Amino acid sequence: MLNIETMRKKAIIVDLDNTIYLVSSIGERLFKTLFERIIESGDYKGDWAQIKMEIMRTPFQKVADAFSFGASLRTEGIKLLADTSYDYEIVPVETYNYIQELPCKKFLVTTGFTKMQNSKIRQLGLEKDFDKIFVIDPSLTTLTKKDIFERILSDYEFDVNEVLVVGDDLNSEIKAGQDLGIDTVLYDYNQEHLDNKDVNVITNFCDLVKFM
Repeated sequence: MLNIETMRKKAIIVDLDNTIYLVSSIGERLFKTLFERIIESGDYKGDWAQIKMEIMRTPFQKVADAFSFGASLRTEGIKLLADTSYDYEIVPVETYNYIQELPCKKFLVTTGFTKMQNSKIRQLGLEKDFDKIFVIDPSLTTLTKKDIFERILSDYEFDVNEVLVVGDDLNSEIKAGQDLGIDTVLYDYNQEHLDNKDVNVITNFCDLVKFM
């Protein structure tokens, strides 16, 4: 446990998907109907295996654009996912307890469909772990993670040096944090970015203490 008096950071902002838990652990069940519909339609361009992988780590709207989903398939996918919830057990990554134990303000910021994200938050029991939870639903708002990070800084009167952003996506929460001058840590569970010298990388949350 860190001593709060020796900590440089007053708050941590954490991503949800592929950070607190792995989407691959629930993805086949969560996206079963969507996967079936995409295959049935065939109205896309690109490799199906890659599309499937991207759906498990990237907002659906971006995947639909990147792989040229037809207008009908895109609309149907959004409607389907907007009404999807996950009501089964979700197991967090093994070292999530190190985040739970940090003696600082904690914020969860996640992008996705409101009903789906809230169901995952509920199944993981995260309401008790975070001071505030933000769900950014691209189908309902144009707000980005960067906008939410700025709001947190302003509402809680944090200096950028007092906050740490943690997540798995270099092009999402990591970039948003870097753009604002906030220190960031890439959670690299699959050890795909260990050679990246442009970002702090961890594969185990016990290592967060070095950045707090």
